[in-house]
Amino acid sequence: MPNFTDVTEFILLGLTSRQELQVFFFVVFLVVYMITLLGNIGMIILISISPQLQSPMYFFLSHLSFVCFSSNVTPKMLENLLSETKTISYVGCLVQCYFFIALVHVEVYILTVMAFDRYMAICNPLLYGSKMSRTVRVRLISVPYVYGFSVSLICTLWTYGLYFCGNFEINHFYCADPPLIKIACGGVHIKEYTMIVIAGINFTYSLSVVLVSYILIVAAVLRMRSADGRRKAVSTCGSHLTAVTMFYGTLIFMYLRRPTEESVEQGKMVAVFYTTVIPMLNPMIYSLRNKDVKEAVHKAIIKANLGK
Repeated sequence: MPNFTDVTEFILLGLTSRQELQVFFFVVFLVVYMITLLGNIGMIILISISPQLQSPMYFFLSHLSFVCFSSNVTPKMLENLLSETKTISYVGCLVQCYFFIALVHVEVYILTVMAFDRYMAICNPLLYGSKMSRTVRVRLISVPYVYGFSVSLICTLWTYGLYFCGNFEINHFYCADPPLIKIACGGVHIKEYTMIVIAGINFTYSLSVVLVSYILIVAAVLRMRSADGRRKAVSTCGSHLTAVTMFYGTLIFMYLRRPTEESVEQGKMVAVFYTTVIPMLNPMIYSLRNKDVKEAVHKAIIKANLGK
């Protein structure tokens, strides 16, 4: 029988053990994190104060900015880059796992809801206002939150069921399931298979809704006689498709593979992208390619200057 050991804390090995690179990474990720916070908070404020951004699409976009999970990971990563101990408590590790899994599921299904919203706007424009009323929007956005935090509780309980035998070094910069499974010596199989099954079911279901929505959208766009109408439809969907491609691609690469030494190391590099870069890029993707957001920013700047 394995000699199980009570664990009180883990050591996060981080991105690199080279001291000269740790200071460099600290500066880079601090700048990225500040841009992420300013971009997402700015997007939420802009949507709340701009009359032209009160449509359902921007309502869902404000929630996409709100669930930015960079704040669950980056502060601890920044702390450990300048710290000699680089530890995280066992409870802190479970809490980080819980919020990370919850926010990933919330974002997955917000992107799914946004695909359905684009389908309603393009394929049923005359019924869009009534079918996507305030009540419907609140109900649609409530489902990702309730489901995400509920399924995360179950997944975290399975993480709590892992046993360790003295190796407390996590080959990552935050508490992620694959590297935890890799160093555990008990309770591994149920956690490993449930992680893959739950990730597979959720990604498959949500991605299927997205794909079906866009198949119907493409069919509707091809039937449009107006070239201007086609361009407008494509522009409103382009930002969402870009966000979906980046988000699903990185998560599938991370969670739909069995944890091995190679996959954990590769996953650590990919995790940098979806925990720091994607949350920073989301506001830019939706603002730089969106005429309404650009006009709202312009009006907000003019209003701020007039108020001085």
